[in-house]
Amino acid sequence: MNDKKRVVLKLVFFIVDWSKVKNISSIFDQAHVRFHFVVKGEGTANSETLDMLGIGKSDKAVIICLEQSVMAPALLKEVGKKLGLHMPGTGIGFSVPLSGINAPILKVFKESVEKSLSAIGAREEGANNHQSGKGENMANEQTDGSKCDLIMAILNQGYSEEFMGVAREAGAGGGTVINGRGLMHNGPVKFFGISVQDEKEIIIILSTREKMGPIMEAVSKAFGIASKAEGIIFSMPAENIIGINLH
Repeated sequence: MNDKKRVVLKLVFFIVDWSKVKNISSIFDQAHVRFHFVVKGEGTANSETLDMLGIGKSDKAVIICLEQSVMAPALLKEVGKKLGLHMPGTGIGFSVPLSGINAPILKVFKESVEKSLSAIGAREEGANNHQSGKGENMANEQTDGSKCDLIMAILNQGYSEEFMGVAREAGAGGGTVINGRGLMHNGPVKFFGISVQDEKEIIIILSTREKMGPIMEAVSKAFGIASKAEGIIFSMPAENIIGINLH
């Protein structure tokens, strides 16, 4: 693929009060955001961190969209400005680099780039973020320049409060919980030799790079795959963060 036509995509996350969903959808329409998904979650921040994090114990919307890497900061800035995310307690936003995506979705963005190449070609990212459209997946060489991480945990239902208690003791400020289901083949389900429950809780925590290690170590020890929570816990770099100063 020609460098000027290279398409680098990111997942952009917003976590705001559920009442703000229509506002963000309207902004997305104006910005011609092609794909976005909304999931209802519950904040877990305690009273001491509620004002700082904007993710207290109330219904939250976790909004996830796909955007070109070069356009993600502008989208985050636009949403932050219109929703006032610079004010404490209003919500947060950040982006996460992708390592792959199916080819038809990539093609949609590539065609958009080709149509507007004269306007944005000079702004396309260089060799540090490289994606290829070969086959069904595209590859992405991620930079490691970000200093914050998104920690995600998938647990059996009923362990989120205990999980967040351990995470806070290790340095986490707060998080968001999403209810989900594990979809496996029919019959008795085993994973690493233990049963897997259908009902799941997905926990999202935004953390500094320095605190990520201690948090991951603490929650993995208490809620890892060998525990009753049977947790799968991982992290990924978070970039272009708005609405919170984790430092």
